[in-house]
Amino acid sequence: MKHTLAMVGFGGMAGWHYELIQSIDDLTVAGIWDIKESRREYAKSKGIHVYESREDLLADESVDIVLIATPNDVHKEIAIAAMEAGKNVVSEKPVTLCSADLKEMIDASERTGKFFTVHQNRRWDGDFLTVKENIEAGKFGEVFKIESRVHGSRGIPGDWRGEKEHGGGMVLDWGVHLLDQALLFYPGVKLNTVYATLDNVTNQLVDDGFMAILGFENGVTMHIEVGTSNFISLPRWYVLGQDGTGIIRDWGNDIEIVRALGVDEGDVVPIKTAAGLTKTMAPRRDDSIHKEQMPEVKSDIRDFYKNVMAVLEGKAERIIKLEEVARVMRLMEAIFESAATKKVIEFEK
Repeated sequence: MKHTLAMVGFGGMAGWHYELIQSIDDLTVAGIWDIKESRREYAKSKGIHVYESREDLLADESVDIVLIATPNDVHKEIAIAAMEAGKNVVSEKPVTLCSADLKEMIDASERTGKFFTVHQNRRWDGDFLTVKENIEAGKFGEVFKIESRVHGSRGIPGDWRGEKEHGGGMVLDWGVHLLDQALLFYPGVKLNTVYATLDNVTNQLVDDGFMAILGFENGVTMHIEVGTSNFISLPRWYVLGQDGTGIIRDWGNDIEIVRALGVDEGDVVPIKTAAGLTKTMAPRRDDSIHKEQMPEVKSDIRDFYKNVMAVLEGKAERIIKLEEVARVMRLMEAIFESAATKKVIEFEK
């Protein structure tokens, strides 16, 4: 069964979608609409049909899927209008700015009977999938802490992402990815507490970085961090378990795992520091540990659209569930609340 998609908004991310869709069987792009003339002219230069207006796009009976790739603050109104026009909707992340808005979007989906989902594309990141697979395989023993971070040094891009009214800031821009990943490690486990701080280093209008400590009911602590003023980046992933430690230093690298072999080291040789000796922090002997490189898990981001089409054809369950999207939205709100009140937030009791 063939499906036809039209795009509202044709910035950089929509261009990425357009190129991706060219390699997906049974999915074509009918055209785009963007309020900026420069983007409309760019689309025309690529041979892409440009609608006369958003209303013209929604009136196209050949279109069954609408992709929303606009600034965050207008996702809700476009999504509701599209569903009321009989279209299924894929929204770029974050789906909207608050839980109340998201409820209206979900209500519209239920009222119209149209499919509605969010492009949480970093569920397909190889580094995330590699960490998840190795945790599930017990490579680290009982895990007690997971650190996930992304660091850059260029500040927030000089566009709407730096403006509060359009839903800018790093919690909504990058946090939505890392938090979505974090909540997928332990499905069904309650997130008890949230503590967060926001950074305003280069932008005083929105957060240009943040740190969040998540406390799960199973005893695992997750440290989530986004920074845009980091000229030396810390590891993308750092996993601590009772039997081993894992690290991914950058995008797309293999995961390095160091595990204990259960060998009795006997009398530990102290390490000398400037102010004295320490056995506690002395390095392990080579014969007591095992080092290995785990290859990155491969994935295919085209599976997102393949799943959307399969759901529309009644052949599959949706990969990205709206209750998961709503949970991430509530978590982002808890981060803002914690940062504003300087208090730990009780999230799920």
